[in-house]
Amino acid sequence: MTTLSIPDMSCGHCRASIETALAAIPGAGPVRFDAEARTARVEGDAAPETLIAVLDGIGFPATVLR
Repeated sequence: MTTLSIPDMSCGHCRASIETALAAIPGAGPVRFDAEARTARVEGDAAPETLIAVLDGIGFPATVLR
């Protein structure tokens, strides 16, 4: 499990874009979002570096919280 801080995630459209991008990553598993905290918890075992690279590629820089 990886929790990501995504400070630029500000609306439902942002969330949908992020969810679609993460769903395409093998091993990402289900994703749980906290819109208020602007975080996403990825339940799968995908490498955090991969998650960050994919989000950066679609314009949503992210950092690992844990």
